[in-house]
Amino acid sequence: MSNIKTIHNMKNSFKLGFLALAIAVSAAACKGNSSSSTTDSTKTVDSAKTTVVDTTKKADTTKAAADTTKKDTTKKK
Repeated sequence: MSNIKTIHNMKNSFKLGFLALAIAVSAAACKGNSSSSTTDSTKTVDSAKTTVVDTTKKADTTKAAADTTKKDTTKKK
């Protein structure tokens, strides 16, 4: 009889452990995006309002090749 109680107690401890883990993961998932400050940390404020020119963008210098195929002008019966 003692063996059955031990198994039952082990089942309960696993259930409670799993429940605690599920609650902890759930709480972490819900609170993961909260921030204590009201400003966005990715934005930087520049009081000089400087304009940055993108020098990596190049003009498209490739031109479309002329169509050199001839039109089929033979009449088919």
